[in-house]
Amino acid sequence: MRLSSHRAVAHVAALVALLSVAACSDSPFDPLGPTAPSFARGGKPKPPPPPPPTLTHDPILFIHGWNASSSTWSTMVSRFTADGWTSNELVNWSYNYRQSNATTAAQIQQKVDSILRATGATKVDIITHSMGTLSARYYVRNLGGDGKVDALVSLGGANHGTTTAGLCFDVSCVEMRPNSTFLNNLNSTDETWGTPRYATWWSDCDEVINPHSSVVLNGAVNTQTACMSHSSLHEDAVVYQQVRDLVNTAATLASAQ
Repeated sequence: MRLSSHRAVAHVAALVALLSVAACSDSPFDPLGPTAPSFARGGKPKPPPPPPPTLTHDPILFIHGWNASSSTWSTMVSRFTADGWTSNELVNWSYNYRQSNATTAAQIQQKVDSILRATGATKVDIITHSMGTLSARYYVRNLGGDGKVDALVSLGGANHGTTTAGLCFDVSCVEMRPNSTFLNNLNSTDETWGTPRYATWWSDCDEVINPHSSVVLNGAVNTQTACMSHSSLHEDAVVYQQVRDLVNTAATLASAQ
C-alpha cells in the first residue's frame, strides 16, 4: 500500500515537470509563444510596414545621356525641389552609357517598378536628355512602360539619330547613328507609342544633335527653344518652367476634380 502511494506521488511529480517544460517550450499549441506568427524575434509583435509617403506629384525619373551622369540634373532637381517636389518624388541616377540602350531600358523598367512600389504612385514622369530619350522610349514601347508613364520629356533627344555619333564607337553610339537598326525599329509605325504624353524641346544652335530636327517626334508637343547649346537645355530657366508645367498638368487636373 505504501509502495503504491509512492508511485502515485512520483507519477504526479513527473506530470508536473512535463507540463512545466511544455509551458516553457515553443509549443505549436501556444498561440502566444515566440514561434507564433504574430511574434517577431525577441518575443515582440512584428510592427506593420510604414505607409507609403504622401505624394502631391507623380514621381519623376531623370535619365541622362551619353558621356554623362546623374550630375546632369543637379540644376533641374534643385528647381523642382524649390517648387515643392519632395525627395521621394525626384529620382536621379547614373547608368553605364556605353551599353546598349535596350539594356538601359531594362534597368529603367526595374527602376520604375521600384519607384511605384516605394511611393504607392500609379505612374511616373520621365525627363530625359540626349541619348537618354532612346532608352526611355524603348522601355515604354517594348518593356511594359505603357500605362506606367504619364509624361515623357525629351530635351535634345537623338530621336532620329545624330551624325556626331559617328565619332564614338560604343554600342550605344552605333544605335544613335541615323538609320541605325535600333532607331528604325524604335520609330516604326508610331513614334509616340502608347498612352504617355510626349514632349520635346530642341534648339537650332544645338552642337550635338545633327540635324536639329532629329529631336522632333510625330505625335508629340514639340517646342523650339531660344538659341542654346545642347547642355543648356537642362540648365535654362525657361525650359525648366515649361517642363515643370507639363509634368504637373496631370496632378493639377486631378486635384481640381
